[in-house]
Amino acid sequence: MLSLYQKYWRTAFDIALIVFTVWLIMFAFSYLYKIATPVFLSFLIFLCIEPLARRLNKLGIRKAISSGISVLLFTAVLLGALAGIGFMFYHQTSELVEKLPKYQTQVEAQIRSITAEIQQRSDSLPDGLADKLQGAAENIVKFGTKLATNLFNGTVGFVSSFSSFVLNFSIALILAYFLSVEIDMWKRLAGQRSPKTLKTAFTFLRENVFRGIGAYLKSQLKLISITFLVILIALLALQVNNALTIALLAAFFDVLPLLGVSTLFIPWILYLFIVGQTGLAIWLTALLLVVTLTRQFLEPRITGQTVGVSAFTMLAFMMVSLSFFGFAGLILAPILMILLKALYDQGYFHRWIRWPKEEFIVSPFHPSASGTTVPGAPLPPDPSDEARP
Repeated sequence: MLSLYQKYWRTAFDIALIVFTVWLIMFAFSYLYKIATPVFLSFLIFLCIEPLARRLNKLGIRKAISSGISVLLFTAVLLGALAGIGFMFYHQTSELVEKLPKYQTQVEAQIRSITAEIQQRSDSLPDGLADKLQGAAENIVKFGTKLATNLFNGTVGFVSSFSSFVLNFSIALILAYFLSVEIDMWKRLAGQRSPKTLKTAFTFLRENVFRGIGAYLKSQLKLISITFLVILIALLALQVNNALTIALLAAFFDVLPLLGVSTLFIPWILYLFIVGQTGLAIWLTALLLVVTLTRQFLEPRITGQTVGVSAFTMLAFMMVSLSFFGFAGLILAPILMILLKALYDQGYFHRWIRWPKEEFIVSPFHPSASGTTVPGAPLPPDPSDEARP
């Protein structure tokens, strides 16, 4: 055991130092996000409004005016879309919440009918077993109804009362406008006053991480859009009530790590089987299989080809980050994962982490053949060629 520690203590120390650095970044970001949410939102809004503002500026319009036009158009489009979708979602979800007690009554009545039929046809059931089964089933139904009611009420409350978000978003719009007006000045100041080390780090982030983040967001947006459209079209074809709300909820669950549309569809399908709507239940089961298989088929190709990080690794890291750092950790997790993947592909882990050479034929931290490198960027030196302490 002592020999194992002697061989790997340097490796363990280097890995622990990298893990601590990642944790420190996550902690600092989560703290800053809590106290400066509008600032982070302003950067996101800036990325949306700057292309139009830059184009208008090239046409001869002053940057202050072009940025103002871009902000106004962005706000009008966003508020219009949110108002329309939010109203329909709120209306349909409220109706669904009101009908949940009715659905509960139907399920309990169906369970009592099934239990009575089983009891009549079979004399081998022990005394009291049917009543216990019926009571257990009714308790499960009540728990599911309560859980669904809380979920829908929470969703409705989130949609109907988001005053804090409106305040943060309004401040972020103002900050994004001034950032768009002053962006040239900030770029010039950063180019003149920043140290070379910071410039090198920013170049690495821009060429490896920022592009990866954009690719990751585009890939997730594609997957969610496909899920939403497939479910919406299928529900409309099946003439299901509240199709838009259900499709939006499915898209929302599709965003959340390790949940997916099954969280919504499986209880719904079980309910339909219990109340006797077998035909619709079979169609929804087929729809769930189609959506799941489609995502499983497309996700490795869309996400893997653009980001290069496996879905399991990404989702696992997002879940851990969400547990430790909340919503801010969920936001930063894909960024850090893409950064770590870029550092590995560029050979930095191979250079930073010391390892016992006699234990490996090839360094476990050496970038694989499939790793991507920036054209013209030299691979960091191999530490195995240097004397180690």
